[in-house]
Amino acid sequence: MAMRVLLADDEKEFVETLAERLDLRGIEVRVALDGKAALGALDEMAAGGALPDVMVVDLFMPGLPGDQVLQQVCRKYPGLPVIVLTGHDSVDDSGDSPVARAFACLTKPLSLGMFLETLEAAARSGGAADNPGKGA
Repeated sequence: MAMRVLLADDEKEFVETLAERLDLRGIEVRVALDGKAALGALDEMAAGGALPDVMVVDLFMPGLPGDQVLQQVCRKYPGLPVIVLTGHDSVDDSGDSPVARAFACLTKPLSLGMFLETLEAAARSGGAADNPGKGA
């Protein structure tokens, strides 16, 4: 069965290009362009009995930012591994931060190879907290 990924990022060109690259590798991708749409897509997928294997969320999006999306995902779907993306060098991933619960936090621009490795590790983890991708 193909890996299923939900990508949430407000940078339309970036997320569409990333989705195309994943699709070429046989990964099923669903795209959301903001946090509210991401949560809606996740609920739809859950209702259909097919949660994604991994969710990828941009930390800084207008409206509902990634840290708030992550908080809600962790509460509603605690076993779903989430990879956080950010274009900023410094991110609060202390114990109190929602980002601390993410499988990994990756900085844009992404290395596609590292991103794919992190996706695969997250999918294998099933949301485990002790993960090698943390802080990558």
